[in-house]
Amino acid sequence: MLSEMKYALLTKLRNPSIIFWPFVFPIALATLMYFAIGRMEQADFETVPAALVMEESENGRAFSAFLASLGEGSDLIRVEEMTEEDALEALEKGEVEGIFYAGEETGLTVSGNGFPENILHSVLSSYLSGKSAVEDIARLHPEGMPAAEEKLQQYDTAVEQVSLGGKTLNGNAQYFYALIGMACLYGGFIGFGCALWIQANLTALAARRCAAPVHRLRLIVTEFAAGFIVHFANMLILLAYMKYILKLEFAGSNAEMTAVVLAGSMFGVSMGIFVGSIGKMSEGVKIGIILGISMSLSFLAGLMAGSVKNAVERHAPLLNRLNPAALISDALYCINVYDAPQRYAKDMGILTVMSLLMIGGAFLIVRRERYDSI
Repeated sequence: MLSEMKYALLTKLRNPSIIFWPFVFPIALATLMYFAIGRMEQADFETVPAALVMEESENGRAFSAFLASLGEGSDLIRVEEMTEEDALEALEKGEVEGIFYAGEETGLTVSGNGFPENILHSVLSSYLSGKSAVEDIARLHPEGMPAAEEKLQQYDTAVEQVSLGGKTLNGNAQYFYALIGMACLYGGFIGFGCALWIQANLTALAARRCAAPVHRLRLIVTEFAAGFIVHFANMLILLAYMKYILKLEFAGSNAEMTAVVLAGSMFGVSMGIFVGSIGKMSEGVKIGIILGISMSLSFLAGLMAGSVKNAVERHAPLLNRLNPAALISDALYCINVYDAPQRYAKDMGILTVMSLLMIGGAFLIVRRERYDSI
């Protein structure tokens, strides 16, 4: 099998047309984006808008004062008081990212699960933690209440908007994360080439291979492994180029980012093999399908417009959970922007399962192919 994989690798490396789109195009696009929208650390953090539904009560007034002091001390959030009807309408239209409820019960309503929503959750958690601490102090050590209140009033001065790497978070990051997702999906072109070389009715090389007494699953696994190695090497070069040549701010560990592009490369190649194995369509039609899928999913992941991914999250969140480009982008956010290991693991798991399903589907299609003559 190692010998077969060796020749499969040589076949791909000697075919420049297969290498161009997954390798050269993403690097060229990353360079153009870098000069068009600037370095990631040059942009400022966007203030998160939120609505406040106020109910007259001691707890409601305390929470409202907390939000007001937080808004005055930094650009983290911008809170506007509204009626509940207006707040729900603003949330539905995307004018606010969440609704704070200040009354006897303090709460938060959001419509998505992105970075802005996580900030609002953190703000509410900070208030509830401080409130619980004050109540414990008042109950156990009432003499320490003045000092505790003074510390709480200084909360806003301790808030600094930074990413995990210690630099200002910037909205341009999502475009580069989506670009990495698109580059992973472009492995579909390599996968398509793999499919051509295991179907006897498409190429002379495939006819000779199918005439040999080799199990179809072995053919598919060999081609997949060779295609994956080539595309994974492409992605590592792209990642190194973006991080060390363009000097983009990737604060996460190299190991975790390598794991993301590994899973993304697996999906891209497996998608190409699956599409290439379907039906008797011409090569041009299948390439068009792969290109259309890749660009459509990249668009929904926010490659062309950053607001698109948030809009999808708000109105069709399941689509973001099934969109591999969005999963790759989200996994990179989990590494470089906010600490969410469970969400990162979930994204990686979904990508891996989808890759295995694609490979399994390609095998089920190809193993039933029969030829009158080769």
